[in-house]
This record gives sequence, C-alpha cells and structure tokens, in this order.
Amino acid sequence: MLNTDTVDLLATKRFPSHEMDWWLVINLTGVVVIVAVVALLSLLVMLVATIDRNVTAIGGTLTAITENTQHTPLITETAAGVDAVLAEGLNHHLFLTRVTGSVEHPVTSG
Repeated sequence: MLNTDTVDLLATKRFPSHEMDWWLVINLTGVVVIVAVVALLSLLVMLVATIDRNVTAIGGTLTAITENTQHTPLITETAAGVDAVLAEGLNHHLFLTRVTGSVEHPVTSG
C-alpha cells in the first residue's frame, strides 16, 4: 500500500522532458491505432452488408431463372408449330407466284 510519504514523493517528482515526450508519442500512437481500427472495422461491416444485399439479389435472380426455364420443353413443341406455319406460308407463296404469272393482274393492266 502507498503511504503518504510515497504519494507526496510521486506528486512532487518531475519527469524529464524526453520521458514526457516519449509518453505523449506512445499515447498519440495508441489513439491513432484505435481510430484506424474503428474505421477499418466500420468499413468491413459496410462491405459485409453490401455483399449480403447483393447475394440476396443474386439469389432472387437465380430463382427467377429457374421459374422462367421450367417450361423449356414447350420450346420444341412451339418450334415445330412455327415451322409448320412457315412451310404452309411458303407453299402459298409458291402457288400464288405460279398462278399470278399466268393471270393478268388487275392493277398492272392498263
């Protein structure tokens, strides 16, 4: 335990100026380190929140993709129907070009 003589001695003791400078540098360095750690941790928390938000958005996009592609077997059926319609249109075109070549067109006749 400290007695009053020791407390009086410590209270009246003068520290050398270089020792005070050393303690000041150590304390200021500690404060700078603490501020840097707080800033970096805040940045880390912000980046983790951004990443989490983007992961959620990507998950929603992937869910939408699976919903959009669940009906892909219908593509082949639709393609077959479109091919049939195009073939029929081509047959009509060929027929009309053969027939209209032998018949006089009312618009072009003068």
